[in-house]
Order: sequence, then C-alpha cells, then structure tokens
Amino acid sequence: MGTVFDPFGARDTFTAPQGELGIYRIRRLQDQGLCDVDSLPYSIRILLEAVLRSCDGFIVSEDDVRRLAAWNPQNPDPSEVPFMPSRVVLQDFTGVPAVVDLAAMRSAMKRLGGDPNKINPLIPVDLVIDHSVQVDAFGHADSLEKNVELEFQRNGERYEFLRWGQKALDNFRAVPPNVGIVHQVNLEFLAKGVFVREDAKGPVAMPDSLVGTDSHTTMINGLGVVGWGVGGIEAEAVMLGQPIYMLTPEVVGFEITGELPPGVTATDLVLTVTQILRKEGVVGKFVEFFGDGVSKMSLADRATIANMAPEYGATMGFFPVDAETLNYLRRTGRTEEEVALVEAYTKELGVFRTDDAPTPKFTTLVKLDVSTIEPSMAGPKRPQDRVALANMKSEFQRSLQAPIDQRGFALSGDELSRKGTVQDNGSSEEIGHGAVVIAAITSCTNTSNPSVMLAAGLLARNAVAKGLKVPSYVKTSLAPGSRVVTDYLHKAGLMDDLEKLGFSLVGYGCTTCIGNSGPLPDPVAAAVTSGNLVASAVLSGNRNFEGRVNPLVKANYLASPPLVVAYAIAGSTDLDLVTEPIGKDSSGADVYLKDIWPTSEEVQATIESSVTPDMFQTQYNSAFESNPNWNKIEVVEGELYEWNDDSTYIQEPPFMVDMGVEPDALQPIAGARVLALLGDSVTTDHISPAGAIAKDSPAGRYLIEKGVEPIDFNSYGSRRGNDRVMHRGTFANIRIRNRLAPGTEGGWTKYLPTGEVMAIYDAAEKYKADGTPLVVLAGKEYGTGSSRDWAAKGTFLLGVKAVITSSFERIHRSNLVGMGILPLEFPSGKSWETLGLTGEESFDIVVADDLLPGGEVPVKATRPDGSVLEFTAKCRIDTPVEMEYYRNGGILQTVLRKLLKG
Repeated sequence: MGTVFDPFGARDTFTAPQGELGIYRIRRLQDQGLCDVDSLPYSIRILLEAVLRSCDGFIVSEDDVRRLAAWNPQNPDPSEVPFMPSRVVLQDFTGVPAVVDLAAMRSAMKRLGGDPNKINPLIPVDLVIDHSVQVDAFGHADSLEKNVELEFQRNGERYEFLRWGQKALDNFRAVPPNVGIVHQVNLEFLAKGVFVREDAKGPVAMPDSLVGTDSHTTMINGLGVVGWGVGGIEAEAVMLGQPIYMLTPEVVGFEITGELPPGVTATDLVLTVTQILRKEGVVGKFVEFFGDGVSKMSLADRATIANMAPEYGATMGFFPVDAETLNYLRRTGRTEEEVALVEAYTKELGVFRTDDAPTPKFTTLVKLDVSTIEPSMAGPKRPQDRVALANMKSEFQRSLQAPIDQRGFALSGDELSRKGTVQDNGSSEEIGHGAVVIAAITSCTNTSNPSVMLAAGLLARNAVAKGLKVPSYVKTSLAPGSRVVTDYLHKAGLMDDLEKLGFSLVGYGCTTCIGNSGPLPDPVAAAVTSGNLVASAVLSGNRNFEGRVNPLVKANYLASPPLVVAYAIAGSTDLDLVTEPIGKDSSGADVYLKDIWPTSEEVQATIESSVTPDMFQTQYNSAFESNPNWNKIEVVEGELYEWNDDSTYIQEPPFMVDMGVEPDALQPIAGARVLALLGDSVTTDHISPAGAIAKDSPAGRYLIEKGVEPIDFNSYGSRRGNDRVMHRGTFANIRIRNRLAPGTEGGWTKYLPTGEVMAIYDAAEKYKADGTPLVVLAGKEYGTGSSRDWAAKGTFLLGVKAVITSSFERIHRSNLVGMGILPLEFPSGKSWETLGLTGEESFDIVVADDLLPGGEVPVKATRPDGSVLEFTAKCRIDTPVEMEYYRNGGILQTVLRKLLKG
C-alpha cells in the first residue's frame, strides 16, 4: 500500500456497508486549532473536505486548507478556493461546444507536436441530451413521436459528433435524447450522495460534488450535493484536472419556519424565496437553508428552491443531508447499500443535519415563515417579479401601460383596446392583450416535483368533470423532466384528463422553458401580429426573460403546473382567477378556480399511491441504451475528430488554430469604439440567444448561403458547435435594445465612422477590417441568466476586448475572463449614464503586464469634439489564476500550454 500527501494527518478509515473505507476527517483540523467545525455552515464543511482531500502541496496548498478552515462569516478571507469536484454534468446545448473544444484541443495538441490523448476527462462526465427537442407537434397522442422524429432529423450531425465523443473520450457518458432533463436525471439517477474512489492507500469515500454547464445545476443542492453552474470553458478545465477557483464565499443563512398553507404549492414558495433573495442581494454568495420548516419540507420542494438559485442570484441554494434526503434516495430507487453509505459517511464527516444540531454561524440571516406564502406567479419579464395570484389582473393591466424600462409595454390610448382575430378552418375568435397563446407544463424546476405535477393532473380531472375546455388558440404542452413522471400520471389515472385539455406529451426535455416552444400555429401568429398584441405565455419554468419563450409572446409568467392548466382554461392573464369565473360548466353555470383546485390531502394521497421506487429503477436501469434512434447512429472512430468544412453544425473553432507555445505580452487597448451601449439586466439570452434564427439575420443569411432552407435552420442553441453561426448570432436577440441605435430593437448598432445603422455582426466586421478594437458598455447585472459560454465566445469573435459595466453576474464575468476579454466595472455608484458617456467616444484602456486582480485600470474616453473624460475602472479579473487565464488569451489556451509542457 502506498502513501498519500496528508500534511494534516486527516486521512482515516471508517466502517461502511462496503467495508473499510478511507475518509478525510475535517475534525482533525479542529483538533489542531484551525477551526470549529460545528460553527461552519454545512456547505463550507463540504468544500473544506474537498480542499483537504485534494491538498497535494502544488495545485492545492496547505495554506489553502488553513485559509478555508479559518472561514470567518463576517469577513471571509478574500483569497481564492481551489475546488476539485468529483464529477461534471453537461447538457447538449452547452455540452456540444464543450466537446467541440476538447476535439479542437486534440487537433491543436497534434499541430503543436504533443500527444492528443492527453486531452481526456480525468473525472466522470455525464452529458444529458435534453435541450434539442422542440414543440412542433402538440395536443395529439402522436405529438411525442413526431417531435422526436423531427429532433433526430435536425440534429443528426450533432448527435453523430456526440457519439464520436462517447467512443473517443475516456470517462465520458451520454444519456440519449428523450430520457429527461439533465437536472432531474441528475437528481433522480446520476447523483449518488457519496462516491468511492481509489487513492494510493486504497478506496476512499468523498462527498458527491459537481459543476455543470447549466446554471440550474444548483438543483442538486436540494439533495445535499455541493455544485453549481459554470461556463463550458471552465467545465472543460475541470474535466482536464484543473480546479475551479472561486473567492471564499459569504454564506447567507435562510431560516424557514412553519408549513405551507393548504392550496399553496412549492412553486409559490420558490417564487417568494426568489423575490426575497433578489432584494437581499446574494450574487456570488452561498445560501444555506435551515430551521424547523426545512425538516417538514419534502426533498422535491427543496430541489425546486435550489433549482432557482440563479434566479435569486446565489452560487448555491444548499440544503444539508438529513433524514429526508435518505428517504428520497430510497423513494427514487437507490439501493439500500447506497443509502446506508450516504448515512454512515455524512455522519462520520459531520455533515448530516439534525434538528438538535448546533446552528452554524452565517454571514447574514434571512427568515421566512412559509405559512404566510400565498398563491403566486412571476412576470411578465423577470423571474424575481412575483405577483400574487389575487393581483394578477391588475398587475397585468398596469404592465400594459408601464414604461419599457419599468418592465412594462408602454401602451396608451387606443393601443390598449387592440384586438386580433384567429381564423381557422372557417371559424374565427377574437383575442386581445393577455391572451394565453402558450400554456406549458415544462422544466425540471417543477416537473421533478410529484406534488405539483399530480396537482395539475387532479385539477385537470376536476375541470374535465365539469365540462371545461381550453380555447383553440392556446398552445398546450406537457414536457416532463423524466419518464417517471408519465409513469406515475398514468398510474394515478390522470394522464387522460390532461390529454383531454390538450396537455399531451410532447417530449422529455427542456422545450418551452429554454425557448424551444416551437412556432405558434399560423392563425394564432397572424392574430397576434396583426393586432400587435401583448400575448401571454404561462409556463412552469424558471425563466421568463424577454424574447426567450417565443418571439411573438411578450408577456411571460412563471407558475405552478396546476396554475398553468388553470390559465390554459381561462385563456387570458387579463382575468382575476380568485374572484372571476374560470369558465362555464356543461350546463352553462360559472366555475371558479376554487371549485376545481385539489386539496392538499388529495395530492398527498395520490403521491403515496402512485409514486414508487420501482418506477425509477425500471426507467433508469436502461437509460443509456433506451433510445433506438440514438443507438443506430453510425460514427467514425478515432483519436482526432474529422472536421467537415461543409458541416453547418460542427466546425473547428478558431480559438486555438493559430496558437503559439508561448503567450503574447499584454497590450493596451487603444482607440476602441463602442459596439453596444446597453442598460441593466442584460441577459446571456440577449447576448447569445438560444431560440429561432431569423432568415434575414446574419446567421440566417449565412445558413442560406450554405444551402440550408429556413425550415431547417433549427435553433441557435443547436448550432453552438459552429462558430460561424454563433459569431453572427451574438447580440442578435430580437428584444435587445442597443442605445447606440435608438428606435431599433434587435441586433442593430451604429457604425460610428459613418453613422450608418447596421447589424452588429456587419459593423464588427467593418471594425475588424479597420483594425479597430471594440468595447461594450452596460449597466447593472450584465450577463444574468444562463451559464452560456457562447455569450463570451461570441463577444470575443466580434472583436470586443473589454466589457465595462456597473456590475456583472457571476458566471458570465468568469466566462469573459476565460475567453481573454477584460471585464471592467465603472467606479462605485457610477454608470455610463451618470458619467455622461454616449457611446460615441473612442476609448483608451491602460492594460500592461503589471495588471493585478481587482486592480485599478485607467480609462480615457475621447468625445467626438475632442474633449476627454478620464475615469478609473475596477479590474474584475478576481483571482491570480484568472489573471493567468487572461494573460494566456483564455482558459483553454492556458490548459493546453500546461499539458503541452507537462
């Protein structure tokens, strides 16, 4: 038996069901006076174990261990924590470009004289294909079959490429399409709670931990697993043996007391939590939930809250392992031996929560008595904008007239009474503002939770019994996050009732939640367009940013699955479901929501009778081989991917094509012009949309030039393996507003040398030809939303050298650095508006080899009249490791150079 580097003498053994296993005891640090374990938040304890176990004196130092052990809730050490998670999860929209980058790194390694097989995941990687199915067919029994057929037609090249990755790369598995949504599959199947790996002394247990290329990776925090979303480029570095570096986090303690009132759902709770924490300000922080209310909360409810951590801005929304965690593992078909290992190990480590355990010390405290929660929705443009159900009608009407920059639609006078007519098969129906044209039960946020899914089914049964129907203009869909959902809906006898209201199964994937809602039927689209209506979507998702759900739908509301069904029946958000009838029964009498809403007792009884462990075991035992269409894809095997110049889906990206063995010296950014002048809360959807590609856009024109018909464009998300499409699609969201081109909406800018308004891509190409570097100016919360690395990659390809904002969202800031783009912040309390910038200026930014993380960066803005404004920006390269990435031109170049030399 060998030796391990164990400077703190922390490696020990304990007795597990599997026999004697190794354990790194964090209490050994307490014995040496380095910490008080009981006062540390559970999330910090798990991070500390990872740093302690990974300590090798080189990548992870003894000082790293000491600093984190001495975590101070009021003043966390400002240094970085090197975190080496035990695995990585990917979804296909972000996973395809990650595998493309690995293939490109292999090609670059070969060109530079190295061994391509050095480019391999060193830890387990699971890619779940869930983002590609679209809702083309709906409302019929064969909708699923048709959508799956179209999915494989559209994505054959991508899937062939992923099959190559599955064969060529070590430690890489792909969960085929039509199994479920990555976060729900992770929760129900991939996560183990505890992993056992080998070190020089034998088998050693460790907490399950991960990073994922999707911001909602945090859903797994509900299971007591530490993990969060990162950009694809960061995930690739982790796969290749590099740590994730993060600043030592503050931890906000969120005390939950009480129990949910009857008729209130987990969705209502999470929308309230999101609103509270957005106001609290938790960006870049951990949130850890505790209190007697947590003990009364189902794990599915916890997972719903953890899922929306990106919406409330936190890095994690963490629930420690406790008795309910063990119960959930059993209910979802984990073996008794697996569950016993989780219990034994977490108790040995000191991370198993009980009601009588000491309360850790937190940076700040937030409290919520959940008995005060009321039925809620969120919208029409942001997930944190909660609206009580009782106020929905008045709030919708207010939003119609509210200014655009106050999350409204700025209608007035006759505009408020506009109508459109849906003409279909000889019949016509008039609709107005608020018409619900999409009602989607979608997203892992809610479909992972049997209580709300069965509530939707029970409400549908009650509605059908009363003769209620859904108006013909409502596009209804059911897209669960796992096949288990339809198993228990069938067992409960509720699937037929949902189908009678149009909620037929359309796919097992993300669908409407990520913008894959598919087109509106032509008659409905024509009515919305001709009437210029503020149409509504109601979905059980986690995001409702402008332009995300469907380009024709301006008002988007997040709601629980039963409320999705209710609003489908009502047909309008311009209605008070608390006091006004939802419809009429078969005899013409008014029916109210309260008449069809199921009781909490009914819901619980249905869960107990219809959700069983064998369902999970049956579905997941065959998960990797369950899709015959996937299994029959032919693939050319080999260590290097054979790039095809004619492919419109997969291309070798340019990031490492001309890379040298050594990086160039840092250079000042001189004479830069502004490509985009943006406001607050610009999302990664705005920067790099995932949805439809317009045929008259630069990306659409490129595809047409390549012989692709508009009907075969697919989506931006599905073409993230092709930089030529994504480059052209950057800042192409139809709802983005560039203040440089006032009066426009979409991907337009002013080419400053001539004053001509043109597509952002076209202007960037002109600047590139001139040799002019570019900058982007923006407001607060720049880059909020999805962990979309193409929002940074596309920005880089446009020629942007620096992004100057009032504040950044966590993942996008990191991604910019990972692409060699300089993130800068205006002086505290300042913005481009308060500084008097118009975007017409040229910028000189002092960048030199003495640039430091968090340092000051002099910026000179020269106005068209020759006058000068000078200010000092803050460098948001936050850590020394990030500075190394920036100096190398990006994270992949850094890793490649290390592997080349090593």
